[in-house]
Amino acid sequence: MKILENCTICPRACAVNRINGEKGFCLGKDTVKVARVSLHHWEEPCISGDKGSGTVFFSNCNLRCIFCQNHQISQDNVGKEITISRLSDIFIEQQERGAHNINLVTPTHYAFQIIEALALAKDKGLNIPIIYNSNGYEETDTIKALNGYIDVYLPDLKYYDDKYALKYSKAPNYFEKASKAIEEMFNQVGEAQFDENGLIKKGIIIRHMLLPTLIFDSKKIIDYIIDTFDDKVYVSLMNQYTPMYNAKDYPEINKSVKSKVYDALIDYAIDKGLTKGFIQESGTSTSDFTPDFDLRNV
Repeated sequence: MKILENCTICPRACAVNRINGEKGFCLGKDTVKVARVSLHHWEEPCISGDKGSGTVFFSNCNLRCIFCQNHQISQDNVGKEITISRLSDIFIEQQERGAHNINLVTPTHYAFQIIEALALAKDKGLNIPIIYNSNGYEETDTIKALNGYIDVYLPDLKYYDDKYALKYSKAPNYFEKASKAIEEMFNQVGEAQFDENGLIKKGIIIRHMLLPTLIFDSKKIIDYIIDTFDDKVYVSLMNQYTPMYNAKDYPEINKSVKSKVYDALIDYAIDKGLTKGFIQESGTSTSDFTPDFDLRNV
């Protein structure tokens, strides 16, 4: 795979030769590494449905979020290396388990291996929607390469101000890169489409998780979404932030989000004209929703 010989798949542009075993920021190699394959019931209702979303949790990541709830796989290298052929079989197995969709969780650094695996799986009969569940730190050219393979984009839009992206995720130019990538995602899939059961078939849902003390940054995210897409995209506003991993070293975010602050963000979004979205109930700020990365079904 030529692009892995000089890897510029994500905004890091490490230019390492992953074919020869060199590792860049994400630590990804030419093989794919997966930590868990499951039916997941804690996504947005139009994704999880009643049978569950067919999640494939990929190991490693191109961010270094100090509060990452999945740090065992994103930063601690937990997972199992598999072939592209095995990945294609996993997609088929998820469909056979009754999954409503294939949910690619943190797929960025394996985007081109995923393209090959999807092509193989479609030849074997894969016909459920494919969801690209991303942290948002994407290179637009990589998103363009995914055109035709992805039905639903599920990107995070974590930060507006670069100082927060650098401090908490070591991600320079996060908003610039993420916003351009998200605009390309929308160009590909357009406004959301749902089936007769309310499950999403095509479209984009932008996720934003409110962090403690950062409501003003969150409001700028809402402003950007409305100004750019004019209420044509769905937005998932999340209150599930839980101070995990190294958040203890950052007192300002080593706490949960207050309900009244989250409610204020919802009110702000509605006042700005947002009508398509998802919100979370109280009680989601807990580690109970973190999966057990036990190599299940890998």
